[in-house]
Amino acid sequence: MRVLLVYPQTPETFWSFKHALRLVSKKAAFPPLGLLTVAAMLPREWELRLVDLNVERLTDNHLRWADYVMISAMLVQRESVEDVVERCQAAKKPIIAGGPLFTTSHEAFPDISHFVLGEAENVIDDLVEDMQAGTLRRCYQDSIRPDLEKTPAPRWDLIDLQNYVSMAVQFSRGCPYDCEFCDIIVMNGRIPRTKPAAKLVVELELLRDRGWKDMVFIVDDNFIGDKKKTKNLLRELIGWRERTGTPMGFMTEASVNLAEDAELRDLMVRAGFRKVFVGIETPSIESLKGCRKLPNEGVDLLKAVAAIQRSGMEVMGGFIVGFDHDPHDIFKRQFEFIQRSGIATAMVGLLTALPQTRLYKRLVSEGRIESESTGNNTDVALNFTPRLNREFLQNGYRHLMRQLYEPSVHYSRIRAFLDHYRPTGPRLHVSRADIRAFLRSFWLLGIRERGRLAYWRFFWSTLVFRPKTFRQAIEMAIIGYHFRRISASL
Repeated sequence: MRVLLVYPQTPETFWSFKHALRLVSKKAAFPPLGLLTVAAMLPREWELRLVDLNVERLTDNHLRWADYVMISAMLVQRESVEDVVERCQAAKKPIIAGGPLFTTSHEAFPDISHFVLGEAENVIDDLVEDMQAGTLRRCYQDSIRPDLEKTPAPRWDLIDLQNYVSMAVQFSRGCPYDCEFCDIIVMNGRIPRTKPAAKLVVELELLRDRGWKDMVFIVDDNFIGDKKKTKNLLRELIGWRERTGTPMGFMTEASVNLAEDAELRDLMVRAGFRKVFVGIETPSIESLKGCRKLPNEGVDLLKAVAAIQRSGMEVMGGFIVGFDHDPHDIFKRQFEFIQRSGIATAMVGLLTALPQTRLYKRLVSEGRIESESTGNNTDVALNFTPRLNREFLQNGYRHLMRQLYEPSVHYSRIRAFLDHYRPTGPRLHVSRADIRAFLRSFWLLGIRERGRLAYWRFFWSTLVFRPKTFRQAIEMAIIGYHFRRISASL
């Protein structure tokens, strides 16, 4: 059996990091972890090829070779998915589709005949049997959440690791919270399920054996959803680092209550964590209550961010505007909070009603849904009728993003981060790509682009007064360039 696994192209968004990729000589930020994991569930005797459209083109030869095409996608990749489906139809190749896009919206794809909805572990045996027999059903879905001990290590041999900035692994699925706008609990539930700690260490060891030395994104919905198991994993990771001397670093996503647990933060830093994405969402207490962002209610968010930064981790922040309870000065309040917090990488998006979320269902009942979400939180179109004036939201959002990533403003925010940041933990790998990125950034940010004077003031002040944080500071400046380009295109 010949199976072609296809990962669609990601458009220009925050998470594509397209403009930063050019500086680091990489083709994509992260590998298609879902497809690599599904590939590992298929029979070893089958012939498999993986085409990541963020790395290479899908050719006619690829399609001619395949008996089946498997595709996994997120909502934001829909346009690319439609192109792939059209080409598969022309080549008369059957498609099996899975992943977040199809789990929540498969009815929107009448030209695709077969779907795996939700998690694949419990249905993969039936799927394989039916593929071999040529008797595929339309949908494969199981109501029981799978035990992640069943999940095999990804098939790293199907990709060239050097095409990517960071590798990706998964420790847990699910989040204990119930934010109205989030689709995590729709797909993965509210009870966090974890892999055995030793199993994740084996996956990382496989990456180490293949020569990987750089960052690894632990892609959990909420890495600290089950703190006891997370701490157990971290102790295993610390022991593994000590045994192997690996220079790998880690980043992940976590709720803001990470700030309340000093032991957890210390373990993360000792294990090699350098960055954590935290959903701050908004400084408006009324909006936090309205969207049921429970872990953020009653918390001094500025102090919480500072506590994580002082531990030795950079906080990347997620922010949203467009909540029903947002006040008219929400853009001013967001800007002031972000600047004071020192969150250099601030991913601010307009609220979008994702399929099957509680927000979507509520807005349907109120007659306020106007279209389906594109999955791109920088899309200024808005797919629902907002409480605040639509034009006010759109113009305010554009202005906020451009203001945040104005060079002097962004560099000021990096300095605020460095004031809190206390670099600790193991030394991480510095690759040739890192060195090339630094050199290219000097030319791009210090000579070609506007904001040159602000860049050189930032450059020299960091090198002279904070030399231990110089590498991280320049890295944040490079990422800021990507966000500046995204902001300019809104």
